[in-house]
Amino acid sequence: MSQSMQQFLALTSPGIEVLLAEEIKNLGAEQVVQKPEGVYFTASLAQGYKISLWTRLATRVMLKIGEGEAKNKDELFSSASTINWLAHFDSQTSFAIDFVGYSEEIRNSQFGGLTIKDAIVDQFREQGFDRPNVDKASPDISFQARLLRDNVSIYLDFSGRGLFQRGYREHSGAAPLKENLAAALILRSGWLADTSKPLVDPMCGSGTILIEAVSMATKQAPSIHRESWGFDAWLKHDDELWQAQLTHAIDSSADALEQANNSKLKVFGIDIDSRVLKTAQQNARNTGLQRFIEFKCQNTNDMNNVFGQAGTILFNPPYGERIGELPELVENFVLLGQKLKAQFIDWRVAILTANIELLGMLKLSSFKRYKFKNGPLDCQLALYNVDEKQLEKDAVNPNANFAEQDSAFANRLKKNRKSLKGWLKSNSIECYRLYDADIPEYNVAVDIYGDYLVIQEYAAPKTIDADKATKRLQEVIYWAPKVLEVPTDKVVLKTRAKQKGSNQYQRVDKSKQAMTINEHGALFKINLWDYLDTGLFLDHRKTRQIVAKKAKGKNLLNLFAYTGSVSVQAALHGASAITTVDMSNTYLNWAQDNFALNKLNGHKYQFIQADCLEWLKKNTQQFELIFIDPPTFSNSKRMEDSFDVQRDHVALITDALNSLAEGGEIFFTNNKRNFKMDFDAMESLGLQAQAMSDVTRDKDFARNKHIHNSWSITRKK
Repeated sequence: MSQSMQQFLALTSPGIEVLLAEEIKNLGAEQVVQKPEGVYFTASLAQGYKISLWTRLATRVMLKIGEGEAKNKDELFSSASTINWLAHFDSQTSFAIDFVGYSEEIRNSQFGGLTIKDAIVDQFREQGFDRPNVDKASPDISFQARLLRDNVSIYLDFSGRGLFQRGYREHSGAAPLKENLAAALILRSGWLADTSKPLVDPMCGSGTILIEAVSMATKQAPSIHRESWGFDAWLKHDDELWQAQLTHAIDSSADALEQANNSKLKVFGIDIDSRVLKTAQQNARNTGLQRFIEFKCQNTNDMNNVFGQAGTILFNPPYGERIGELPELVENFVLLGQKLKAQFIDWRVAILTANIELLGMLKLSSFKRYKFKNGPLDCQLALYNVDEKQLEKDAVNPNANFAEQDSAFANRLKKNRKSLKGWLKSNSIECYRLYDADIPEYNVAVDIYGDYLVIQEYAAPKTIDADKATKRLQEVIYWAPKVLEVPTDKVVLKTRAKQKGSNQYQRVDKSKQAMTINEHGALFKINLWDYLDTGLFLDHRKTRQIVAKKAKGKNLLNLFAYTGSVSVQAALHGASAITTVDMSNTYLNWAQDNFALNKLNGHKYQFIQADCLEWLKKNTQQFELIFIDPPTFSNSKRMEDSFDVQRDHVALITDALNSLAEGGEIFFTNNKRNFKMDFDAMESLGLQAQAMSDVTRDKDFARNKHIHNSWSITRKK
């Protein structure tokens, strides 16, 4: 049997299949066919062992042991029963079945796997043997059944899982690159064509790319140190053949390493994190390849070309998934692009990233892009030649470099800051809006909270191409901190666009951070990190002052109170009593924190958690001033009906009237863009509504007439 041809299937991750097919051909396999699910090939058992030892690109190698029809459960059972399972393993060997695929009849993998398990166990029993144990976690032997178009193929997991794990990793950094993907990147980068040229990874993390590169350049068999193999407990395993292949791989690797010692091979790793570099150095020592790799702890921005002749820069930057990383990455990429053009002429640059828009910050044109998957993330490997052609393009294209005077956004930000400067100073304002989609292409709001800068992205208008909008966002993230002289770690990014899949800018973890700011003598707790809103609506700064002054000596009802900022200002201005109502416990507790910050306590301040609409209908207490700031629209699970401010404002004001004392006032405001007050309805209720929006909008919102609209509503005399 040893030298008869067997059928195999090698698995890998998306984007690598074409390279894997090439590799398997070079290792001597025949009838190599690349399919989306992997690479099929035929080989003798000896070649199967050889390929398992030498493949850098496969995640596992499987050997076909049977196949058959599987339109339904019965067919699947009988196809599995045609295999002589006792020829593959014995009763003392624990096993597992992995099932891939489904059909009309075989709806899920668990059902398929159980059917095959039953066929195996029945066969052992019928032949008078004990039934072997199933062990899903760490079986002695494992099989995979693959269902495709009503046919099932059953494989022995020949190599065992995780063939990409070479065994040199101590423990890896935050998001380690799998070794087989690193190998694919090295092949695609073109560096292997001449390994006497330098290879540089400027964000090397735990060193996977560089170790893999040196291992490939020195022709090392990647899996000679693997401790266990899928065929260890397989009864048809030929140990003599295996040992011959293993010995050959070990000897061949040692000879190649000996030769490499006389070569000019040298690769360079740079990372800003000294702890991660220690891991990289240890990983390199574990492979015995450390003499070819030079590691340096340095900020990528400070990297200069000290590497001799032109070579390759290859790296996988962090993707800016954690908040706070993105502003820094955007800046790094802009600086890197400038540095490459200044110092790395004739170099090849290869970058793998899931954040494709970041590449635009380099201001280079790639000549090739490859798609890969890194875990669940869709990535691209972009290849650049930093050559005379690139520089010629720069000479022709005025936007080729990031120059402040060329950025319409940077210029507008400076202009806005200048016009607000005197006002901010004379009013001691530390939280304000600096920019609000003034230029439609740059569709963001930029707010300042003390030392922090908050950038909120709005969903791009339909008329603007999505890629363009994302590029513009990167430009905003680059310029805003620069112009305003805010360090990138104090930039907070919030996106209001709908999250798609593993969107780049999702909030990752709730930081529970808070800071305190001062507004006209009131202290407020602000949280810039955990929610879309920060705890303070900046556009209502003036509204708070107006309502607070009106509240002096009166009892105030604050409905839809959010974090109670209107209540706080009213209390500080001497309101006689305040009732603060909101449906959210989180916000109500926050309101109480705000009261505590201002040392306001006592029974004259009441906090009520309730649906404001329902509460108003039942309330019997009278108030001299009622502040109402409802949402534009709400269909919260806790509310009986949906609420639409345009449709329902008359009903809301009618209900509020029952709680309004004689001679009292309702201060009504909302954020609906083209809200129209129903004057006829007000008239018939005996009310007059006076527009206050021009008074409640403060200087930093003067440009946005639609930010909110406010009304003072009183009974006609």
